[in-house]
Amino acid sequence: MTSVPNVTLNNDVTMPQLGFGVFQVPDEETTAAVATALDAGYRSIDTAAVYGNERGVGKALAASGIPREELFVTTKLWNDDQGRDKAAAAFDASLDRLGLDHVDLYLIHWPTPARDLYRQTYRELERILAGGRTRAIGVSNFTAAHLEQLIADTGVVPAVNQVELHPGLQQKELRAFHAEHGIATEAWSPLAQGAVLGDEVIADIAQAHGATPAQVVLRWHLQIGNIVIPKSVTPDRIRQNLDVFGFDLTDTELTALAGLDRDLRTGPDPDTFN
Repeated sequence: MTSVPNVTLNNDVTMPQLGFGVFQVPDEETTAAVATALDAGYRSIDTAAVYGNERGVGKALAASGIPREELFVTTKLWNDDQGRDKAAAAFDASLDRLGLDHVDLYLIHWPTPARDLYRQTYRELERILAGGRTRAIGVSNFTAAHLEQLIADTGVVPAVNQVELHPGLQQKELRAFHAEHGIATEAWSPLAQGAVLGDEVIADIAQAHGATPAQVVLRWHLQIGNIVIPKSVTPDRIRQNLDVFGFDLTDTELTALAGLDRDLRTGPDPDTFN
């Protein structure tokens, strides 16, 4: 079984650097997909309340027989549930759907700046953390400006910021901010929903290593220090996405991949999405 390296978060909790995401996977298909991922060797599963598939994730986890301490489960608070009381109830509902007594990482899904509730919401996440029902807390889709406001207001540095990140949108300034403040960078849409996989640079590197373009991109994420959560419902691709530890990209290849950055955003803009 593939051994995935861990990243140590800023509260000393360890998290697998490569996990399995279930964005846009229907609940009725999620159990089988997660079961395949767990069988392949994934131990980190990333879901969210808004995905509507926490129950499917929970069923797969329960049926796997894998000890709970070997699993790392992430879920996220949706925008409509920001605010202290709503966040507390939403977290309880997520735990119930997952069938768990705790998660390993709980994230605010979007800053939704027009609502201006994310700092109040984060204080509720701190209470959930203090109560032992999550092992770490963080955010998703926060810009450096959002993070600065959050840290200034709460005095707490998030453990993780999960953002859209791939060769076409490399988020270099944000990654530098994370590194300076001890925030782990986690990439969603790590393959740009396939939009970068036909690039000639990536294709040539893949051919050189006898790898797929997706494997090259995932290897790139790992080598530059990102946590990454590729999604697939195809068993062969689920396994292929984990099989990225048998080769290393050269410095020349990493430089070529760095040149693909072109502000290619596949999802919403965090400054305007509310």
